[in-house]
Parts: sequence; structure tokens; C-alpha cells
Amino acid sequence: MQDVTGLPFMKVIASRGAPDFFFTEFFRVHSNSRLNEEILRSITENTSGRPVVAQLIGENLIDLTRTVKDLSKYPIFGIDLNLGCPAPRVYKKNVGGGLLRNPDKIDSILRRLREEFGGSLSVKMRYGFEDDRNFDRILSILKSRKVDMVSLHARTVLGGYRTKPEYGYVKKASSFLECPVFLNGNVQTHEEAFELVNSTGASGAMIGRAAIRNPWIFRQIREQTTNAKVFNPKLKDVFEYVSELYEMLKNSNANESNTVARIKKFLNFVGLSIDQEGKFLFYMRRAKNRKELFFVFEEFLLEKGKGECFFSNRPFEGLLARPSCES
Repeated sequence: MQDVTGLPFMKVIASRGAPDFFFTEFFRVHSNSRLNEEILRSITENTSGRPVVAQLIGENLIDLTRTVKDLSKYPIFGIDLNLGCPAPRVYKKNVGGGLLRNPDKIDSILRRLREEFGGSLSVKMRYGFEDDRNFDRILSILKSRKVDMVSLHARTVLGGYRTKPEYGYVKKASSFLECPVFLNGNVQTHEEAFELVNSTGASGAMIGRAAIRNPWIFRQIREQTTNAKVFNPKLKDVFEYVSELYEMLKNSNANESNTVARIKKFLNFVGLSIDQEGKFLFYMRRAKNRKELFFVFEEFLLEKGKGECFFSNRPFEGLLARPSCES
């Protein structure tokens, strides 16, 4: 997720149960682009032991070729082409989700990427831009270009994050493609991930927002899959999570106010699971420095929340802040 799931968040997640794969924030690819140093850190300084896939967003073949050659110098597991970002400022440039309107362009990009890169080639996509008119054609392209993995967000680009996911498209892709297909879109709990993967025939689930709200979700999925006791975090565990995340973010921000502003992007997703009335969100959003912010943490997570469970299955509805793209 752009501007959210960088190296600091990867490290915090890894200590609570890492996913099988990490995908970087997307590297923007255009005529003047160079590899973003901060995103590169999530590859070069990732000590989780998990494979890291470099995500690209762009459409010019020359620029994509140059970027792939540059990335090949680093220990990446694969290259992932973003065909799913629903931000208008992105799709209006005919990149991200905008490319779903042009299957022939997708075909030429994947052909070039396959020629230039010998590692895993994957795609993250939605099932269409405004409808499913190109879905079957794009699936055939993915199959012919021998894509190694597909993450399918079960909404259209114009559907954003608020429309109801249509997981039947994941089932169709899973039965048609020979590569693993990962279900994506509004998977909020380990129970939902388990049930949806089984019902669609997907190979797994790609999770973004729910992992910000509940960094134990990958651990919980593994525990449910193996019939082990599923970890149930308490609010004190959430205090440790947000405190560690603050320290991680602080390392890349010299200015305290910048760190406070940055962590609020994460806390917007955590807030309703702490306090459904919205008081945590109200006071958190008004904190101007570390002292004020940690006063809110201590009040809601250590004082009022002594021994209470963290309600990680509460819905996302009501959240005001959204990242530019979900991964």
C-alpha cells in the first residue's frame, strides 16, 4: 500500500508473523524516474527472510525495461505489474488500473517484462475498469505470457474500496489460470481469508488494510489452517504494536511532527477496533507531538483497556483516510 507499507511496517509485521511474500510499494516508472531509495530499503534491508517482490506502475516499454534492469541488481524475488490502483490521478495517466482499458498494451508490457526478467513475473489487478468487458481477454493474456502469480482484487477500478467485492471473478481466474491466484479485496479477518480461499479455489489471500489494523493476521491464518489455537490480541498488545511502529517510523523522520503525521495513516485503520465510538480516533487525530500521542495510547490501551481484547474483526466502514492504492 503506497506510502504505508514500507520497510518500517514490514519489520513490525515480520515480528508478529510475516506473510509468505512481501510486495513493495510501487516504483513509479516514467521517462525521468529513478529507483526510489526509500522503497529500495524494503528490499535491501528486509531481514524477515521472506521473498520480496518489486511492484512497478507505468506503461512505457523503454522506461519499464530500464527500471527492470536497475532492479535486477538487487535481491528481488520478482517483478509485479500494478494493474489495480484506483486513484484517479493514477488511472488518468493510463497506468495502474487505467491499463485495464487497454488489453493490447498489457500484452506488450508483459511480453517485454518476460523478455527482460528471468525471475517471477506477477500481476496485481482488478477484474475491470468499470465493468468486466476485458476480463476474459486479460486472463488469456496472463496465461499466454506465462505469468507466475496473479493477485485479483474483486472490484472494478471505479468501484474503489467501497463497493461489494465480487469473488466469483477470483473463482473464475483460479480455474482458468495455471499459476497461483491470490484473492484480494476487503478480506478483514483470518476467518474470512480461510473461508474465501476455500470457496473460490484461490491459492491464498493478499491482505493490505487488515494487516495494518491487525498485524497478527498472517499468524492467525496459519494457526487456523493448522487447527492450532488462534492468537487473540489484547489492547496491551496493540500498545506494543503502535509504540514499536512509532519508533520504526521515527528512524526515517528527523522531525517529530512528521513522525506523528505519518503514524496517523496507520492509526486510522486501527482506531475503530480500539474504540467503536470513535473517541480514540478523535483524540489521536488532534495529537500534535509524541507526548500528546502517547497520552492517547496509554489512556485507551493501558488504562481503559486493561485486559480487554482487541476487536480486530470490526469493519472498515467509517474510516475517513485511505491509502492511494491497496496492495
